[in-house]
Amino acid sequence: MEKKDKVILVLEDERPLQEAIRIKLEKSGIDVVTARNVEQAKLYVLDLGKIDAIWLDHYLMGKENGLDFIAWCREEKSAKCRLTPIFVVSNTASYDKVSTYLSFGAKKYFVKSNYKLEEIIAEIIKELYNENVDIN
Repeated sequence: MEKKDKVILVLEDERPLQEAIRIKLEKSGIDVVTARNVEQAKLYVLDLGKIDAIWLDHYLMGKENGLDFIAWCREEKSAKCRLTPIFVVSNTASYDKVSTYLSFGAKKYFVKSNYKLEEIIAEIIKELYNENVDIN
């Protein structure tokens, strides 16, 4: 699957996981930009020409968390990420947290312990290309 026409911003502060996500997405033919905190992610959104999807962790380095980022993104005036599909991937899933993310327009909320990395990536690729894929 060599498509390289899609860009995903991976906002994940856990370096080994961030690297694994990047490698799997790139093997699937997707360009990846990574950030470990909200401030860096905002700069990418504003500076890049396009971002087709966002992988968003809740707990991040710095003062702001994933909720802060999705709120900014949905209110962002230039519309560079206002309509971008956001996939939240977190270690925790309280009812309040999940419902808040979904109310901000998150496409889906994944609990890391309930899904394999390949399953989450396959779901994102399905959204981007409207096709099922086998990621291994």
